[in-house]
Amino acid sequence: MGLEALQHVLEHVQPSIVFYLGSIPITSTVINTWVIMAILLPLAYLSTRKLSIVPKGFQHLLEMLAGFFYELLETNMGREGRKYLPLVGTLFLFILFLNLSWFIPGMRPPTTDLSTTAAFAVVTIIGVQLIAIKKKGLRGYIKHFFQPNIFMFPLNLIEELVKPVSLALRLFANMFGEKTVVTVLFLLVPLLAPTPVMVLGVIMGLIQALVFSLLTVVYISSLVKEH
Repeated sequence: MGLEALQHVLEHVQPSIVFYLGSIPITSTVINTWVIMAILLPLAYLSTRKLSIVPKGFQHLLEMLAGFFYELLETNMGREGRKYLPLVGTLFLFILFLNLSWFIPGMRPPTTDLSTTAAFAVVTIIGVQLIAIKKKGLRGYIKHFFQPNIFMFPLNLIEELVKPVSLALRLFANMFGEKTVVTVLFLLVPLLAPTPVMVLGVIMGLIQALVFSLLTVVYISSLVKEH
């Protein structure tokens, strides 16, 4: 009975193959990500098409969010850090919407799939490295691996290689664990669990999106700041 219950839980949290594109399997993770993108793109257009000098409505929330990240970036990199807002802000909003997609009936959050979080992590770290190369030049970028002395090269290299692994596993583990707990609670106490579980899910989704964005800021800052 225990194994049957466990299998039932895993069916709710693991991605499934929806169809094949030739020999390539298209999973529920991919479909759900497309759905969120289809929601985000028109939402971004509608929320920014009538911006005004005096903010009103949804523009208040957008400006508060932008102000928060502006302050965060300036604190770490000075005023120049503001130019990285599009990267950090987009990561935050996209991951947040993916995390909260379980509110859509029958949808599994794509961030509960390691392939999604790994893709986010790899693309983010590659972007951070390109930013560092543009800022310092290729020679300066390579030179930072030998700071403070040449013997630190192996450790500095390993540190950069570990970053995407850390980002991917942190986001995946937290979201997969949260989704698993939510599923178990719904199965055990379907009448009592929904409200507190929904609140917990929103908080967890917000925190994990924020943590990913904060770490991205830290990684950019550590590479582009002059030492």
